Amino acid sequence: TVARQEYHGKTLTRLFNGNSQRACYALALTIFSLGLFRDFLFERALRQQPPSPTLSQPFIPPIAYALIVCGNTLVLSSTYALGITGTYLGDYFGILMDEPVTSFPFNVTGAPMYYGSTMSFLGTALLYGRPAGVLLTVEVLLVYLVALSYEDPFTSEIYAKREKERKAGKKTE
Repeated sequence: TVARQEYHGKTLTRLFNGNSQRACYALALTIFSLGLFRDFLFERALRQQPPSPTLSQPFIPPIAYALIVCGNTLVLSSTYALGITGTYLGDYFGILMDEPVTSFPFNVTGAPMYYGSTMSFLGTALLYGRPAGVLLTVEVLLVYLVALSYEDPFTSEIYAKREKERKAGKKTE
């Protein structure tokens, strides 16, 4: 919602005296901070529930660690590939990538941050042996899928508009 408002109304950019780069970094800091708070709440919810005997089997920890490692690899490598403004909705600020990133991890999944984050949540829930964590992970995944249903088409529109303007010979932001 904030990013779409920025795209259409440049609200954050105006708050930063017309500097879209600074506005994007401020949004990135906000999103990152809220993510840390979300992770804190997730971990707290896990600690408040007793471990499940079903999730305390000896084969669970290796699966949990694999999910955490793979999930964090997807998240960190996508952040590296996109940079801060590519990661944190820079395209809504008019900060567009020259071309789509198709290398790892985007050759594995179109949404490596969302799926990587989900894998990390699930791995953590399994490592703690808490069913509530598994249910919260499903909720996180559903929220991500809803976000993608809006984000992907809108982002495609932004880049399609740029290409149309390029073909028409107009300068883009």
